[in-house]
Formats: sequence, C-alpha cells, structure tokens
Amino acid sequence: MKEIITMALSCAVTAVPAQTVRHDSVADKVHQVREIVVTENRKQREISSTSPLHVIGQGELLHQGIADVVDALHRLPGVTLRDYGGAGGLKTISVRGFGAQHTGVSYDGILLSECRSGEIDVSRYSLNNLEHISLVVGDNDDIFISAKTASVPAMVHLQTQRLPTADTKPHLTTQVRIGSFGYTSPFVKYEQNFSGRFSFSAVGEYVYAENDYPFTLRNVSITTEERRKNSRMNSGYGELNFVWKTNRAGQLSGKVYYYDNDRQLPGQVRYYANSSNEILRERNAFGQLQYLVHNHRNLSLKWNAKFNWAQSDYRSGVNSGALKGACYWQREAYTSAALLWAPVGNWAFDYSADYSFNNLTSTLFSDTRPYRHTVLQTATAKYTHRRLTAIARLLHSLYLNEAKDGDGARNMRRLSPSISVSYRLLADDDLYVRASYKNIFRAPTFNENYFFHYGSTDLYPENTDQFNLGLTWRSRQKSAFTTQATLDAYMNHVKDKIVAVPYNMFIWHCINVGKVRAIGLDATLNTAWRPGPRHLLLMASNYSYQQVRNRTNPQSPYYNNQIAYTPEHSGSASLAWENPWMNLSLHATAVSYRWTNNEHYDESKVDAYADFGITAYRHFRFGKHRVEWRADVKNLFNRQYEIVKLYPMPRRNYQLSIKYQF
Repeated sequence: MKEIITMALSCAVTAVPAQTVRHDSVADKVHQVREIVVTENRKQREISSTSPLHVIGQGELLHQGIADVVDALHRLPGVTLRDYGGAGGLKTISVRGFGAQHTGVSYDGILLSECRSGEIDVSRYSLNNLEHISLVVGDNDDIFISAKTASVPAMVHLQTQRLPTADTKPHLTTQVRIGSFGYTSPFVKYEQNFSGRFSFSAVGEYVYAENDYPFTLRNVSITTEERRKNSRMNSGYGELNFVWKTNRAGQLSGKVYYYDNDRQLPGQVRYYANSSNEILRERNAFGQLQYLVHNHRNLSLKWNAKFNWAQSDYRSGVNSGALKGACYWQREAYTSAALLWAPVGNWAFDYSADYSFNNLTSTLFSDTRPYRHTVLQTATAKYTHRRLTAIARLLHSLYLNEAKDGDGARNMRRLSPSISVSYRLLADDDLYVRASYKNIFRAPTFNENYFFHYGSTDLYPENTDQFNLGLTWRSRQKSAFTTQATLDAYMNHVKDKIVAVPYNMFIWHCINVGKVRAIGLDATLNTAWRPGPRHLLLMASNYSYQQVRNRTNPQSPYYNNQIAYTPEHSGSASLAWENPWMNLSLHATAVSYRWTNNEHYDESKVDAYADFGITAYRHFRFGKHRVEWRADVKNLFNRQYEIVKLYPMPRRNYQLSIKYQF
C-alpha cells in the first residue's frame, strides 16, 4: 500500500511530524497533525488517473490465484504475452500492440535495462518479494518521475520496498514451493527495522525444474505422445535492500541485485525433429540508489543512480558434437535528477534530466563494440482544481551512437509532447472521464543496428502516437457490495516501424518500412460482496479488443493484416471465496487465434485457447507466527495449447507451497 518511490507530492505516502504537507494531487487539502501516515488508496488512484492505470496488490495476487509475475501481467488489460513454454521458457510482454521493446519495466522506481534486444524477460523477477505490480499506459498522474520513465508508451512497475516503522524486531519469511515436472523453489526473506528510520532486508530464491512435461505431437494422420526435451531450468537470485530516513524530509534507499540462470532452451516441436541442445547462461548484476528530499520550501528533489552489468552466453550443439554460439556483455551507467516545485495549491511543475551510457561487446568476429550516450529531459506541468486534473509534458531525447571498431548508427534527436486530462463528472460520485495523447519514439536496439547480417546503422527511430479516451467508476464504499469499472478506447499509430526483410535465405536486413495502426478497447470490472460475517466474494475481470493492423503499403496483399502474435480478443476472470474453512479461487485466461507472421501464410495460424485454474489457500496461526499454505491446479481441463507456435505449453500441472512468517 505504501509507495516509497512515488511518494512526493502527487500520489504519495508520507510520514511527517507536526508540519504542513502539500501534495500536488490533493493540493486543496492541508494536513496538520502530530504524526500520521497519509496514504492515498490505490483503487482511488486507478479511478481518478488521467491515463489508464491498473494496480494488483498483494491481496489481489492471492485472491486471483496468481502464481508468478508473468501470470500477474497476463491478467492486466491490453497485455500480450509471449511464452516459450514451461518455467524455463523466455517470457516477454507487449502492451496495446506496441511490442516488447516499447514496454518499460521498473524495479523499485528505476528502469531495468536491456540494450541488446530491448526485451525484458519478466519471468526472472519473484512475486514473493513484491508489494504490488502496476501498469501505466501513457503518462501517470505522478509527475515526479525520471525522464526515462516518461520515455516509453507503457510502463510496468514492480515495487518491493517499504517504509521503516517503529517495530524493531527481526522478521523472517520462508517458503517452499514444489510442483509437477520436477519444480522446486525455496524462498527466504529477512527484514528488520533497526530503528524508526532505518530498515534492511535480504532476499533469496532458487528455482529448479526439469520441465519434461508431456504433449501430443500430430503430423497429418500420425499422432504420438512425446515429452518436452532440453527444457531444464536452474536459476537463482538474491538482493539486499535498505531504506534510511535521513531526516524528516529526506530518505535514501538502495538495492544490490544478482541473478544467475543456467538453462536449456527447448526448441520448436516438429515431427522427427523434436530435439534441441541449446544452452543459455544469463547473469545480471546491478546496484541502484535513490535519494529523495520532499516538500522543503515547496521543492522536492529526487536523485537516482544505477550501474547494470549483464552477460548472455549462448551455446548450440551441432551434429559433429562441436559447439557454436556467442557470448554478449552489456553495461549501463545511469543517473537522473528530478526537481518538483509546487508554488501554489493548484499547480505543480517538474523538471527531470537523465543521462545513461550503454555499451555492448561480444565474441562475434563481426563485433564493432557499439556504445551509446543518452540524454533525456522532461518539463511537466500539472493543474488540479476541484474535479479537474490536467497534465502537460514535453520530452527531449538525444541519442549519440558510436562504435569502437566500425561505423556507429545515426544520432537521433526528438521533441515529444504529451497531455492528459481527467474530470470528475459528478461531485458526489466517483465517475470520471479521461483523455490523453502521447507522442514518443523508440531508438533502435543494438541488435537492430549492429547484428551481423541483420542490423543496419541507417535506421530511423520508430515514432508513435497514442490516443486514449476512457470512463472510470467506483461505487460508494458504505454498502456490502462494491464495484469498480473502467472502460478505455484507444488508437495508436506507429511510423517508421523497424522490420527485418530477407536479402537471401541467409541474410536479413532491418529497414524502416512499416506503419502500424492499433484500434482497441480495454475494460475491467471488479466487485466485492460480503454476504455475511467472515465471508467475502471477490470477482475480477478484464477484456481487451486489439485491432493492430499493417498499414504500410495499400497495394500489398498483406495490407491491413493483423500484426504477428497479437490476438484481437483476450481477457481474464477470477472468482474468489474467502471463508472460515478454506479459501478458493477459480480463474481463467482466454486468447483468440493469432498469426506467427504479418503475411498470414498457411499453417501460420495459432489456435485460440482458454486456460482454467483453481487455487485453494488458508492462513492460520502457529503460536505467534503466521503460516500460509496454498495449492494450485493449472490448466485444469488438461488442454494442449500454444502461445508461441510449435512451443507447447504444459497440460494439467500442480503446485503446493507453504509459507512461514515470524
């Protein structure tokens, strides 16, 4: 519930002694108290936000039967998932047809980096350590953010850190999760407030799975039962966190993170060719700091710094027994500063400036050792008056590209405006209308610029325009039955889309030829009903319609085709019953058919699917300590389906976890 990273002035959590605190999101209110924690309800923020905002907290994660970060993101409207199967498969997301490279992911307020491919593998981050997950499409009401955060069309926030409290006892959380196909995952977290001003936590998790799940292989009239091969997962991560309240207005927080994954890559499933001996070793380490001083003479300052290092070591076996592959190393040094000024009650202004340095090296003989300097700046104004909230932002982006052993890509510079408005239609009811526009562009990744026989240094950035118009509503909280609903219609345009076209069978080149138009609808409905004491029914649902079409060449036979791997219809629903005996959650996700390419060739269609699951969970006390047990049945009806063509997903499988907290 309490958000350290987004706490200053807009949608914030503050703990202050007797003084006047002014927030730009509640500028017409003044709080004068001895000492109190002022927390804005997350659900209220979702309703009043000028752009689409969706938040899943710890309670909802359990009620909706969500087992991991990937599953959580799959339950959000407008999100398209690519999953290559099982616990060891790569998992990336895109939002509203923009593609994975357009979707940013932040971890405790600072963006994760992937300069080589631009795609963040969200499966490596643990659900057990998260306070909440949120998705912002466009610009959020919180204007006190880094310029880099404002530079993407959609942003996923993973939040872990908490405020120090007066409780100075050590707390330990342990969990063991076991499941089908050799899945084992122990988790441990130690946290302690050494005083009311300093807190520390240490977290570790290990995941092992054979992933040798069965599947049916069909080839015309021949059907065989097979098992997934070369799909072992062997990964672990650890992190150290601290939060130090240096004084009444200042706070310093930091994180050290390390991830190591040595996994086998399952190949495509084909008749007579169901084998793969590819191996990928991924390692990632980063350290980050954030210093925040807020509401000092109507000024707030936020400073971020981060260094990131990542290695990807790929090996592929060949028939001769020899190995071939490549190893890549990427590094990022990043810093940012944001200054927020709230001169009067209704106005707030923010200026943010970011600098980052990225480079990439590899063992490829064609490696040119590229590097990039990035400078981003934003100027933002926010006006709040009674029922109206309006935000305007201008982003300046500068990318300077060079290479030590060859030609660097072209430099890029752009101004990108955005504006968003929210208006409360009824003074006594939570009914809002919102509208937003955002222009943004994406610089080519290092793969797109430099990869041998694939990249091109002449690429222009992809330029996007996104429009959104929505309605939000929440019922009054006084009754036993409460409802919250959102409805957003949108249209997106992408120009100079980067696509790879074949020069011959072995050589492809990236060029700017693509235009894409997306027209869609996102809807959510959440209800809670308390039929009696100690009984609670919770329903959460969402639906998305995405018409994401190729608009490049009207003379082409592929004009107006749906973009690859983007379903027109998708949605999810969950129904939870909390009671004195055993809590239950029934949940489902459904996706319509998709195509594996933009040309819609024969045999490139991926069938629709619906995946059902059931979760049972219970909390009880063991002395003074808390114990939680949970059982999950996934793919309840044992259906075989694919998210990515020729990568079958597991059929019915089970997981059991026990968590102990003291």
